[in-house]
Amino acid sequence: MGRRAGGVGVAEAAGTDGVGHARYAYRLRVSSAARSALSAEWGRCRWVWNECVAKSRAVHLRNRATGQKAACGPAQLDRMLTGARARTPWLREGSSVPQQQVVRDFGRSRAKAHKDIRGRLPMARRAGMPKHKKKREALASLNYTQRGFRLKGGRLHLAGGIVVTVVWSRELSAEPSSVRVYQDSLGHWYASFVVPAQAQPLPETGRVVGVDWGVKETATTTSDDHDLPHAGHGRKAQAKLTRYDRMMARRRPQKGQSASKGYREARRLRAKVYKKAARQREDTGRKWAKKVVRDHDAVAVEDFKPKFLARTTMARKAADAAIGATKTALIEMGRKHGRDIRLVHPAYTTMDCAHCGARAKHALPLGERTYTCTACRTVSPRDKNSARVMLVRAGLIPAGADGARPPGALLQEAA
Repeated sequence: MGRRAGGVGVAEAAGTDGVGHARYAYRLRVSSAARSALSAEWGRCRWVWNECVAKSRAVHLRNRATGQKAACGPAQLDRMLTGARARTPWLREGSSVPQQQVVRDFGRSRAKAHKDIRGRLPMARRAGMPKHKKKREALASLNYTQRGFRLKGGRLHLAGGIVVTVVWSRELSAEPSSVRVYQDSLGHWYASFVVPAQAQPLPETGRVVGVDWGVKETATTTSDDHDLPHAGHGRKAQAKLTRYDRMMARRRPQKGQSASKGYREARRLRAKVYKKAARQREDTGRKWAKKVVRDHDAVAVEDFKPKFLARTTMARKAADAAIGATKTALIEMGRKHGRDIRLVHPAYTTMDCAHCGARAKHALPLGERTYTCTACRTVSPRDKNSARVMLVRAGLIPAGADGARPPGALLQEAA
């Protein structure tokens, strides 16, 4: 089948374990009847989520008042759901499978928040406690386990008699174990299938490469042929975004009033431009990652956390560079094809010399793009030096200046 035969096919890499799972997303063609049924199913699941939030908060307040330690885990929430379905015919009209998965998702979200609190993580890094999902803001997301769906005749049959057509842009590699049916900001419906991951090893090349992340260039590597320039997809779309922002500002409804048709249309057009830029970033990152993984056996990657850039004057450009998404694509692509991906701590990578290992006494200002070692007097572009430092720190030491391999170095540096 064609890659883009009217739909979208995306494969995510396996998990951290040896087997793991992959996720394939496909566009759905939804009839008006199926759309109404999915919206009604999401309304029930959203109600269940909000009830879980309310019960969790009530138990927490009661425990603080009485000093008790009453539990509010998945078992208690399952009993609450069973009682609610017995009392409420409207809730009982929907399938129990996605409603039970809502309880599981809520339990995982709440457990993660409690784990971050116990770990005393900074507030900026903590996962917040689950909140209510508002009807006009929350996007639909329904999870079905294997007993809640089946594929027949190329169509997806969901529990509750909901049938939708899948745009098969690629074949599923195995029988899916679960599926998530969700709606994006444009109102389009997708189905995301989970299947066992299958490794696709590539032939060995005998080369390694180091990757340094930046803003002027998204990725600078030790191989000039594999540098990733900053594409600037968001900057190219900024004129349209500004236009739609002004349209929304002129038509913004007063507090307590419903949005007009013109406001909703401007919001949809704005979301469409954002979606296009996001897809362009994802496509650029995945194509670059595939090229890097195909041409190298081992990759030393700077374990860069771009979140702090959101608090600087480079926030917009850093977000447009999509460093985090590109790094994730590289790691997943390497895991999929059996390559050695080594994450390197980013501390002092711009101050160390890749040739002699000496460290500068002061950090280089961002305006200084040439690195000059005070010990061995080596002069090189700043980002290229950092990329070579990644190789040294990862243990993938390249060939020396005389062309001889250091002891224990089994691979050569990429040309």
